Amino acid sequence: MDVPFIYGKTAIGKDFCDREKETTYLVQNFTSLTNTIIISPRGWGKSSLVNKAAKLAMAQDSNLRICHIDLFNVRSEEHFYSLLAQKVIAATSTKWEEVKRNPDEVLDLAEKIAWKKGMKIVICVDEFQNIAEFTDPDYFQKKLRSHWQLHQSVAYCLYGSKRHMMMEVFTDSSKPFYKFGNLMFLNKIETPCLVEFFKSRFADTGKSIDDEASHLIAKLVDNHPYYAQQLAQLSWLRTKDVCTVEIVREAHTALVEQLSLLFVTITETLTTQQLNYLKALIAGEKAISSTGVMHRYQISSTTSISRSKAALVKNDILDNKAGEISFQDPIYAYWLKTEYFAK
Repeated sequence: MDVPFIYGKTAIGKDFCDREKETTYLVQNFTSLTNTIIISPRGWGKSSLVNKAAKLAMAQDSNLRICHIDLFNVRSEEHFYSLLAQKVIAATSTKWEEVKRNPDEVLDLAEKIAWKKGMKIVICVDEFQNIAEFTDPDYFQKKLRSHWQLHQSVAYCLYGSKRHMMMEVFTDSSKPFYKFGNLMFLNKIETPCLVEFFKSRFADTGKSIDDEASHLIAKLVDNHPYYAQQLAQLSWLRTKDVCTVEIVREAHTALVEQLSLLFVTITETLTTQQLNYLKALIAGEKAISSTGVMHRYQISSTTSISRSKAALVKNDILDNKAGEISFQDPIYAYWLKTEYFAK
């Protein structure tokens, strides 16, 4: 029997949970050739969303081609140009002989092919923030923008797993890609949608999950899409007929234990001041910069708070959304509270 929950890979078909509004919006952007930037923390389903929208958009418009590029292992301009040319050629069924190789021609290749063949192209670039690793990232961004902003038959969908870096590239008015396209911020999946999804997938395999257990999965993972699938899978594997609260709690304990070594490794990289700040945050302190709280958690100064916060956001441990600080990883937050700081 196939496991009904997917994580760590692209979710398709019944494995894809909710995101109906976002899918509709993205399909419209693809078919109308509107540039889109998708921003969210890691594990929130950006790649699955783009993949689903791409298929729907191409089904709607027979002249549309979607080109997918992943910059995960790309660390140089040369590698980028090579990959871009390769993917555009594959997506448009173009012959290699037609392609010139200098950077300017490669950046305009999709536009040239689209115009020549009477088609529309959307180039989807995952892990876009990796261009910050190039030798001269600002120059490279300016070069990209100078070409891409002139394209009429090609649009771009840019997204990545490092939220703070994506924010820096696309929301800083001094950066070349400022106002390059529509910004799309993904939110967590609503509890009712997750509950319905859990029940439906359990039912598809001849099992069931009670209402309380479904809500508990959503609560324990703080509606995090990746962990929702993972905890649901661990719960499903432990279920013979009906998944209960007890089974979910057992699965959650196993998940925390499974990740504990990773969490220890992460925690060892943090400074004492960063850990003190996290401890205050986890304890629910609202006025961390107050004298009493700083004294209680041995935080040296308000400057230390600012530095700790900035470093933790940069390292993707915390998320700063409109001034609201939260943990990117709810399981890590739980481990810190119940294991690390509880000792």
